[in-house]
Amino acid sequence: MPPLPIHADVVAAAERLRGVAVRTPLLSSPLLDALTGARVFLKPECLQRTGSFKFRGAWNAISQIPEEARPKGVVACSSGNHAQGVAEAARLLGVDATILMPADAPALKIARTKRSGATVVTYDRASEDREALTVDLAAKTGGDLVHPFDDARVIAGQGTIGIEIVEDLAAVGLVPDLVLTPASGGGLASGIALGLERGAPNARVVMVEPAGFEDQARSLSEGRRVANAKTSGSICDALLSPTPGEITFAVNRARGSIAVAVSDDEALEAMGFAAIEHKLTLEPGGAVALAALLKGRVDVAGKTVVVVLSGGNADPALLAGALTSYG
Repeated sequence: MPPLPIHADVVAAAERLRGVAVRTPLLSSPLLDALTGARVFLKPECLQRTGSFKFRGAWNAISQIPEEARPKGVVACSSGNHAQGVAEAARLLGVDATILMPADAPALKIARTKRSGATVVTYDRASEDREALTVDLAAKTGGDLVHPFDDARVIAGQGTIGIEIVEDLAAVGLVPDLVLTPASGGGLASGIALGLERGAPNARVVMVEPAGFEDQARSLSEGRRVANAKTSGSICDALLSPTPGEITFAVNRARGSIAVAVSDDEALEAMGFAAIEHKLTLEPGGAVALAALLKGRVDVAGKTVVVVLSGGNADPALLAGALTSYG
């Protein structure tokens, strides 16, 4: 087991990200308050650089690579959002990036990864082992492997969201009770749990997964990391990691995080809700935490709740369908 990140790592990451990442707002939602009986706030990471929270972890990781090692570049694997975050952070830092992406990743995400100057290598999500391919790619190039979630540097970067939540709620005299967040490998959830540790030690993180891909929920239930039976088959392409990370599972389990699931149709409906009611563009994976709130997957009545909207890199046709599905 590699050393686990701690709250101090998240504080250090916040300093590295200052003036580089967008400090996304914490938006109150009177409509969601009325629908749920809670005080609800939205954390729209769809407004972050590259359209998702992933830029935070990518910058924190790559900015720590020693100058003498940077000519070897970085390697990453991603269905799209981590790819874009790594590609853009690498571009800004003058580092070459090679990124393994599934061939069926949204065309928009592949195009934007290439736009930031990264070299994209594709693979078959259903039949090939992305972890093995990524390790092999890193060995061939000599580049620093920036894992999408099971990397202490990445986790600490994502955790800056938790620090911002605590600070912004404190400014209005509140402390979060629950933070609902999309979950794949668990990097975002574990980072947020660490970020909440000082200012909101009693807050609980709720991970939200696509139905049929509940590896986080089953792993927490069994007390060990278990894998999904399949790696494709949901429109939530950003949330299809086969199993929780070793580091992320240890952090989430120790801090009492829980997990629930929503269907693809519910994610689409939440995308439509966010666009029409709050003028926010989300992708399916970025909308699952909102879907869980709207569908009552968690008891939130009387609580202060933050919903993380993790990404907004939606395929235009899918977004159009979501708008139609709502209302």
